[in-house]
Amino acid sequence: MKNDGINADPMELEKFSQLAHHWWDPNSEFKPLHEINPLRLNYIDEIAGLDGKTVIDVGCGGGILSESMAARGAKVTGIDLSDKALKVAKLHLLESGHQVDYRKITVEALAAELPQYYDIVTCMEMLEHVPDPASVIQSCARLVKNGGWVFFSTLNRNPKAYLYAIIGAEYVLRLLPRGTHEYAKFIKPSELAHMARTAGLMESGIIGMTYNPITKTYALEANTSVNYIMTFQA
Repeated sequence: MKNDGINADPMELEKFSQLAHHWWDPNSEFKPLHEINPLRLNYIDEIAGLDGKTVIDVGCGGGILSESMAARGAKVTGIDLSDKALKVAKLHLLESGHQVDYRKITVEALAAELPQYYDIVTCMEMLEHVPDPASVIQSCARLVKNGGWVFFSTLNRNPKAYLYAIIGAEYVLRLLPRGTHEYAKFIKPSELAHMARTAGLMESGIIGMTYNPITKTYALEANTSVNYIMTFQA
């Protein structure tokens, strides 16, 4: 359920706030984010062209993707509701020298403030952590300019995703802290596509993200059975 009208789960915010100080440690609980970031960064850049674009990173956390998009020449705003994560993100800018405007605001509130303002909207690994993903998707659709791009990444909901993303990643391989994900909140591509169409977005493409436990590497490929990125245009 929403907390005082805010589309966020207090337990989810606390979970990631407790880990915030590890956000930029590539060998911490956020190691998977560091390893997949180059893949998703290049994917976004190849499709939408980051240089010179205005970008909003919804659910930016500690700023791993936000900073990397800024490094590609984008004018980036990152929003999150975790004070600790945003503090870490802002502190890291002092080390990196990049420029990102970090704000504590809901995507719904920002959409009301700046409709059709951004060339590119990214919302990665967030939809499966909020009470009302459709509200986030609708707000992302409001934020993007006509003809602009919206990128969502999330987890598919099926037995394989449960086995790989929860049992495998959290309990066996320990790639993620236990309790990171809740299976019931995973979203099928058909469900995401429907919510996006309802919000006025047009599906442009989908690609899967896979992990090879033997080589310990991630890759983007056609297999969308577990993790996937879905792209839309306004």
